[in-house]
Formats: sequence, C-alpha cells, structure tokens
Amino acid sequence: MRNLIFSMMCVVTVWSACTTQEPMENVIERGLERAVILSKGMAEELSGKPDLLPRSMDKEGRLTTSDSRWWTSGFFPGTLWYLYEATGDSELKKYAEIYTQRVEREKNTTDNHDVGFMLYCSFGNGLRITGNQFYKSVLLQGAESLSTRYHAGAGLIRSWDSHEDKWQYPVIIDNMMNLELLLWASKNSDSTKYRDIALKHADKTIKNHYRPDYSSYHVVSYDTITGEVEKKNTNQGYADESSWARGQAWGLYGYTMMYRETGIGRYLTMAENIANYLLHHRNMPADGIPYWDFDAPEIPNAKRDASAAAIMASAFIELSTVTKDKKLSESCLKMAEKQLRTLSSDAYLAAPGTNAHFVLKHSVGNMPIDTEVDVPLSYADYYYVEALLRYKKWYDKV
Repeated sequence: MRNLIFSMMCVVTVWSACTTQEPMENVIERGLERAVILSKGMAEELSGKPDLLPRSMDKEGRLTTSDSRWWTSGFFPGTLWYLYEATGDSELKKYAEIYTQRVEREKNTTDNHDVGFMLYCSFGNGLRITGNQFYKSVLLQGAESLSTRYHAGAGLIRSWDSHEDKWQYPVIIDNMMNLELLLWASKNSDSTKYRDIALKHADKTIKNHYRPDYSSYHVVSYDTITGEVEKKNTNQGYADESSWARGQAWGLYGYTMMYRETGIGRYLTMAENIANYLLHHRNMPADGIPYWDFDAPEIPNAKRDASAAAIMASAFIELSTVTKDKKLSESCLKMAEKQLRTLSSDAYLAAPGTNAHFVLKHSVGNMPIDTEVDVPLSYADYYYVEALLRYKKWYDKV
C-alpha cells in the first residue's frame, strides 16, 4: 500500500517518471543496509588499532588512516552514530562511542579550523542521540578553541596556518561548515560571541567569496593589517576562476545550515541562489554526480566526485523543506533523489568486503596534487548516510 501511495504522489508532483523507476523507499533501504555492513567491517578492521580513524584508500586498494589530527577524523564516528540512529543496533552504538572517544583531544586544538568537522560530526551527533552530557562539555571546549582562530580585523576565522609564502590570512569556503559548532555553542552556553563570530564569518564570505553567478572561490586571503581582500585563488580546484565542485557543495550546505540555525533571511536567499546555480549548470551531468570541477578541461571525461554529490544531496533535501519557493523546492528534491539513486547504484555503492570497507566509490580529494583521486573518502560516506536519513525523514512525513 505504501509503495502505491508513493507512486501516486510521484504522478502529481515532479516525479512523473518515477513510476518506471525503483521506489525511493527501496533505494534508501539498500543504501542504509550496505552502509551498516561496510561500516561495521571498518570498525572491526580498526578495533585493535587505538587512535586510528579511516581516511581513504591508496592506489593499491589499501586502507589509509589518520589519527584525530587530520581534518576528516570526525566523519567515521558520525557515520556510526547516524547508522545507530537509523537501526537501534547496539553494536553500532558501541562502535560509535569507541571511535568518538578517539577524537576527544581535538577539543583543545587551536591550530586547525576544522574543529567543527572533527567534533560536531562525532560528539555532536552523539550528544543529540544519547544526551551524554560529557559530550556537551567536549563540544563547548571545542567551540572555545575554534573561536581563537577568529581575527576581528578580518572578520573571519582563519583557515590554514601554512602557505605563509602565498597567503597572509587564508579563508576557504569549507570553513562555512565549521560554523555550526559555534552556533550550537551559543545556544548551549551563556556566551553570544560564538554566534557573533559565525554571523560575521558568513556575511564576509557572502561579500568576498562569491561571484555574480553565485559560484564560489576556494581561497580568499586577507591583508592582516587592513582586513581587505589580498588574493582570490584555488587550492584544490582547476583554476582560480573555476568552480571547484566540492567548494560549491560546502557553500550550499553551509548557508542552508545558517538559515536553519539563525532564521536570518539573507542566508536562505544565499542558499537558494547557490542552489539555482548548481541545478542549472551547463556542466552538471545527467546523473547528478558532478565533475570534480565544473570547469575541468577534460569534461566530459573528467573524474566525478561522489563526495560533492553526497554533500549536495543532503543540502538539497534540507533546502527543499525550508525554501518558500515551491518550484525550487521541487527541483532541489528531484536533484537529491537523482543523486541518491546514482550513488546507491552499483557504479558508486560498494559491495560488502570491498572498497576497504568504505561505502561509496569514486570521490576526488585534491586533483591538482594527485592526492586521493578516484577513491573512497570518509566524508563522502558521512554525507551520503546523512542524505539517506534526511530523505527518509522527509518521506516518512509525506
């Protein structure tokens, strides 16, 4: 009966073609089941190796790991928390607790802008799901550590401390994602400074990171004395003026999140504009999985980036539920559905016992230096599972 209702709904909305497709309910179920099997395999693989967390896979197909210092350290624990939330499986909860604990020391990190990724994906999901108050204390300390990277003159949180020969005060579009920890901390403490920092960073990013067509630069560097823009470049994209796919995804997700957490209209408007840029881009492939850069010279033979697709899908689903533009809402949901269908196909979804236990294949980390190209990545898995759950939550309400 449920599948019949879903098929009827598709006819009266934008998905008239879905009557000949596999029901999305089955797509979501397959993706989650596969993610559980593979993630348990990963957890078992590293269970006897304290402090290690999955990162990617090398060119020989071997698992590559990191300790908590690497920016992706919080994604695998976060994936485990999401899967526990979806299934109630006590083994997944045990693993989530174990791998979350491996990231705890990052609460004191002040030399890395990605404390938000590290802690909010792991401890943040753990707190949300279990209510463990120790997790709250870790997050509050982490937010304080992250806030030390804010420079009032620039009005932004500094990204890398490296590359001093190239940039005075580099800020990358990825940094939008770390603001969620600060907004949470403002709501869960007696300090308004965290919210103030997040809003100033988001506003300055709108002003200087975005072009008239709502594509984003990857890196904007500021003069440390005047606070004015020094340079606009890329580090992981094809060229300074190109549109690096994952960077566009970070912006879409980041401004959708900013609207959710603040209710401020300019952030919703920004998210809508970025969404329209992506939805109508001439180089967006028909299956919804973007090339690693929308301006890559080797298109249509350029590598695809499953991580960018997963981040976009998750953001598109959320944006579809908050935008007041009905047409845009339908387009966002349609694109997210397309992306999840493709990611959940054999072309991208790994079989059990393969892919070094990662869920998705074919992501691109840093093409210009040939690092983590056409391999699985822990953050691709995290946002894929998040997107599956967001879609399921939307579907269950229909």
